Amino acid sequence: MTSQALIRPAWTPATIALMVLGFIVYWPLGLAVLAYILWGDRLEAFRSDVSRSTDRVMCGFRRSKANVPFAASRTGNVAFDDWRDQELARLDAERQRLDDARNEFETYARELRRAKDKEEFDRFMRDRNKNDGNVVDVS
Repeated sequence: MTSQALIRPAWTPATIALMVLGFIVYWPLGLAVLAYILWGDRLEAFRSDVSRSTDRVMCGFRRSKANVPFAASRTGNVAFDDWRDQELARLDAERQRLDDARNEFETYARELRRAKDKEEFDRFMRDRNKNDGNVVDVS
């Protein structure tokens, strides 16, 4: 950011006017401008830190060609890398087993609700048919 910028993280007439206008229009806008004035100089460092971190994660993910999200690249220690791959495969198999069990339970619960709803509907229809046969003519 250049020092010649009109809106920079400093107490300039433009930023003060924007802050006051922000508070008049909608108070969170004024608060955002105030935060920018106070901590805006740290924003560029924060952006570069986040960018560096996400680049490192995404490069490792692309390089490993693994279907495990955020998988780390090879460390160079063959024994450790083999152990890590085995553990990740074991965890993936366990996750798949748990997903299958969850799907089975959801199917069971859905069928149980359907059976309960059918029973309640059949009871309603029986009661309704009984009441229709006992209609009293008041006229």
